[in-house]
Order: sequence, then C-alpha cells, then structure tokens
Amino acid sequence: MPTPDVPLRQLGFLTIGLFDEADPRAGHENLLQVIELGEQLGFDSAWLRHRHLQFGVSSPVAVLAAASQRTSRIGLGTAVTPLGWENPLRLAEDWATVDLLSGGRLNPGLSVGPPMRYDEVKGALYPDTAEIEDFSYARVLRLRRMLAGEPVTDFRGTAGIEEFSDRVQPQAAGLAERLWYGAASTRSAAWAGEQGLNLLASSVVRAEPADGSADDPDFAAVQLGHIRAFRAAHPDGERARVSQGLVVIPTDSATPDQRRRYQEYVDARHPRTRTPQGPARMMFAPDLIGTGEQIAEQLYAHAAFREVDEVAFALPFSFRHEDYVQILTDMATHLGPALGWRPST
Repeated sequence: MPTPDVPLRQLGFLTIGLFDEADPRAGHENLLQVIELGEQLGFDSAWLRHRHLQFGVSSPVAVLAAASQRTSRIGLGTAVTPLGWENPLRLAEDWATVDLLSGGRLNPGLSVGPPMRYDEVKGALYPDTAEIEDFSYARVLRLRRMLAGEPVTDFRGTAGIEEFSDRVQPQAAGLAERLWYGAASTRSAAWAGEQGLNLLASSVVRAEPADGSADDPDFAAVQLGHIRAFRAAHPDGERARVSQGLVVIPTDSATPDQRRRYQEYVDARHPRTRTPQGPARMMFAPDLIGTGEQIAEQLYAHAAFREVDEVAFALPFSFRHEDYVQILTDMATHLGPALGWRPST
C-alpha cells in the first residue's frame, strides 16, 4: 500500500501505439523507440493495448517480439488482449515464442466477452461459427491450460519423417503464472482472484455502487471494491498482484504549448467522467494532470491507489511522439520519485 512512507514498487506505462494510415511503419517505429526509452529511464514494464480495425497496434504480440530484441530488462505486457478476437491455441504459440525471445519478460493481460462492434465484424472474424463461439471465462482457462503444457491432441510421435508433440510448442516455463486479467466489474475481479490470476485494475469500470445504494458511485470506490473482491478470493490474499491503470500527464518539463494542448485534451474528456456512460453504465477514471508532485498528491488521495504497489500509467491516446518522450521522462524523473519509486537498472 503506497503512502508517503511506503514506496511504489513497480512503475510501468501503457500505450496503443498510434500510426498514420498513410505511413504505418513510422508509427510502429516510434512505438519501439518509446519502449526503448522506457527501459533507459528505468521503467519496470511497458504494456500495449489492442486496437483492431483502428490506427493503433493491432498485433501487440508482433510488436513485443520486436521490442524483445531491442531491450534486455523491461517487462513487456498486453493490457489487454481481448480473447474474443483470438484462437487460444494459436495465441498460446505466439505468446510462448515471444516469452522465450524476451528471456521470460512477457506479461500477457487478457479479457473475455464478444469483440467490440461484434455485429459488424463477425462475418469477417467468424463467418461460419459466429453464433456458437464461446466468449466466456472458459476461453481463458483453455488458454492457460495450453500455456501450462496440458495436451491439446491425442497424438504424439513420428509420422513419416516429422515429429509431433501433443502440447503447444514451444513451452515457456512460468508463462501460465504470469497471466493478468483486466476486470471491469466486481464479478470478473472476484473470478480472476478465484483462478489465481493477476489483476489489471481498469481505468474503465462498470458502475456498481460500493455500498449498494448510490446511483452514481465514485470511480475510486468502485475500483477499490474490485481490488478487495479480487484479493478476498485469491489464494495469495493480500499478497496477490494488482496493477492499477490510470491516465497521468506530468508537466514538469512540458513547454507552454504542450501544457496548453494537454489541458485541452483533459478538459475535453472530463465530462464523460462525471456520470456512468451508455446502456452498460461504464465509468471512466478522470485524467490526472500537473507536476509530478501534484499528481502524487492526487494519487495518495485515491482510495484504490492506496491498495496497490505497482502501476501501469496510460499514455494519452492522441499525442505526438515528442509529447510521449516528455511525459515518460517526467514520469520517471519527477512523478516516480515523488511516489518513492526507484528506477530499475
């Protein structure tokens, strides 16, 4: 539990890796440079978010494979991979391969449920099986069993001159224990705890009154409820790993133009944080902007932050490459130290 007297243990960052449709390579290269910078600054982890059929990274596993060869220490994760888009067996092969290439640094985060805008994409994604696909928690357990080395076929041996395994290959030791679940509800957080997974506390949650009475509950209280439900159900109890994700924008070394653009971004997004949004009543965490000291003060007042000792702060989604360099540098040199964190070497 970080307080001014207890340091933050793990500092990570999350990005979607935006690119220009007319020049996608440049955006992907900038993203790899951001991950390299994160390692140089001492961050403990870098996480990628999926953006299918958009102008952000659609294949984090491929980008992380490249990042694994340009870094040597920083943890590499997905936050999150929506399993509705994936075949668990193929994904297990990809994740295991990247984990081996990285030297055991992969931290796969995942979630379940139908793909976003499913009615529009299902004809291309599952043309023959769209109505019978299982998007339940069972998809997670199936993937974990494969990563853990359980057989996926009855045949093992030689056919002609080719040798076949009955398990996903390659096998990456310990990867099945490094799975993170992105929970947006108390139910999913408790389920993740029951399964012994790690928890990614989302910056977008379902509106659930913390005491069962308020119509529009406080975001921090809801997120706190998720963390406590997760740890109450987890075999490791209070020692179960939770990483909190919030958008933070430190401005210590920002130029006047950057500060102006950052504030406009925060102001434009703020109205959606006031009340639950849409039929699903989703709540969005307010963006935190200011100097490292000012953001640290806001975090220490955040009920859910006080329950964790590691974070993966999200980079704003639509900024310039030089903005991300400034924000990451200030996170590592101003905000992190204000939270008691020390860079890894």
